[in-house]
Amino acid sequence: MPSKPLAELIRERVVVFDGAMGTELYGRHHFVNVCYDELSVSRPDVVKQIHRENKAAGADVLTTNSFGANRYKLAGHLLADRVVEIASAAAEIAREVAGDELYVAGSVGPLGQPIGPGGISANEAIEAFAQPIRGLKEGGADFIIFETFSRRDEMLLAVRAAQREGMDYIACLALGVHGLSRHGETIEEFFAPFPDYLPAPLMIGVNCGVGPSEMLDLLTGFVPCAPFPFLVEPNAGAPRLVSDRMIYLTTPEYLSTYAMHFVQLGARAVGGCCGTGPDHIRVLAQGVKQIHGVHLDLDECTRPEVAPVEPMPLAQKSRFAAKLARGEWVTSVEIVPPLGWDLTATLDKAAACHEAGVDNINIPDGPRASSRISPLITAMEIQNRVGIEAVLHLTCRDRNIIGMQSDLLGAFAAGIRNLLIITGDPPKLGDYPFATAVFDLDSIGFTRVAARLNRGIDVGGWPVRPPTAFLLGVGADPTHLDQEREIDRLAQKAAAGAEYVITQPVFDVEVLLRFLERVKHLKLPILAGLWPLVSLRNAEFLNSEVPGVTVPDALLARMAKAATKEAGRAEGIAIAREIRDAVRPHVAGIQVAAPFGNIQTALAVIAE
Repeated sequence: MPSKPLAELIRERVVVFDGAMGTELYGRHHFVNVCYDELSVSRPDVVKQIHRENKAAGADVLTTNSFGANRYKLAGHLLADRVVEIASAAAEIAREVAGDELYVAGSVGPLGQPIGPGGISANEAIEAFAQPIRGLKEGGADFIIFETFSRRDEMLLAVRAAQREGMDYIACLALGVHGLSRHGETIEEFFAPFPDYLPAPLMIGVNCGVGPSEMLDLLTGFVPCAPFPFLVEPNAGAPRLVSDRMIYLTTPEYLSTYAMHFVQLGARAVGGCCGTGPDHIRVLAQGVKQIHGVHLDLDECTRPEVAPVEPMPLAQKSRFAAKLARGEWVTSVEIVPPLGWDLTATLDKAAACHEAGVDNINIPDGPRASSRISPLITAMEIQNRVGIEAVLHLTCRDRNIIGMQSDLLGAFAAGIRNLLIITGDPPKLGDYPFATAVFDLDSIGFTRVAARLNRGIDVGGWPVRPPTAFLLGVGADPTHLDQEREIDRLAQKAAAGAEYVITQPVFDVEVLLRFLERVKHLKLPILAGLWPLVSLRNAEFLNSEVPGVTVPDALLARMAKAATKEAGRAEGIAIAREIRDAVRPHVAGIQVAAPFGNIQTALAVIAE
């Protein structure tokens, strides 16, 4: 077992579970007339290879081949007297592959028997669950995962068996397309508080039943308020009949995209169920793990002989910083660097903003994981040739710690004083899904690195003289489904050295105001992000495809009434101006996007 308990790891980052064992066994020519659980005894090499492939794919948890290893299901294969043997063998195989690096989850499924009048008794059910749990414990499982349950009363009996055998557990429900289990229970009914005499689960979750899209719809209202950390393991969509065989057609990239949505929703663990395999887990793990960077302990990189210097006062760092320090209204326009190398049009747009009195130009760093001309070069050219200050985005996706510090020092040498530090979108979300991401740090760790340079110390503890004097900005999402986590992360960014905040595009004033009230103790100037919509299609795309952006139904209805392209643009500008006026008393300024590069649209929002 890994030295760190699972409960501790899921507080630090999202944990990746493996894919479906049954799907893989079937795909390797073991058909349904075979007892899959018994293969752990008769064909351990096959089961072991599946575990190895999931481990190589990046799974943190290997799930044992024991889902049906109970006396009632094994009886159909004349194996009812071998429950403990089979379960123990399944755990031993997984433990051998997992070593001390990965966790082993002992899979236990429903008994497949009615419980109560006309069926088996509660005590018989508890004993039937206890047998495989005992074997899994003997074989080295770290905890039990109760999978694909559809009845709360059966789950409670299974938990009593885990309690009796001294095993921690995860409780998973199988939901159908209408949000009900096979026995008609909602997720709220199934996960209503368990009796006080039962131990609390390590996690609760859902597995099987439906594919990623349907599962996201069913979980949107529950996961942010879930009483325990949440695990999501969807099927690979619905199987389709192809040449007389049921085939799952969901691609690994599709599953990975939805895994990102589950994480944004608040899930602390993700994996796959029926139809998924190591290929799905590989892509999922790459995407999920890339968005959770390391929080470097910079205190360990401090040399006693190197004393930090006092950072430059906020008002002296830049014109933008001075306005923030004085509490003056600030305006910023986001201009995305071009895909090619020619900056002529970009400089023209920056000049138009400068003439209109905009305070700075915000330069994204590979937005949506796109590959564009260096934002550092773009920012430097704008400042040198136009005269307006730039705000340089720096993401954690493309650089290791050495590269991050190098770019910071280069930016300061080039005259860049204003930064916006963000974690960045993983490559799987962009046009280059084959690219490798780094994510040595997330935005919290990167902010700490930049703040240290402002105090004259680099990441290795060596002196930087003279020190840098960056204005350090970070992002925030007022609409994030997990508000507690978002607010906690913003507090960590403030503690790391952040000096101002730019929000994701805001379309709901009340949501922003509630967020501002909850973070006012941080005393950070906040710029509200505004995105002038240009059409209903644009609004729907932002609402469904861009993480951190939510467009209310009322605004979608307004955009739907726009009969022409011109009318859509005018309505989008009007909405953005209304939001601007409503939030103005509560924020330090605004950052306005220029949709599809139309700078005049952004300037129309800013104009008084």
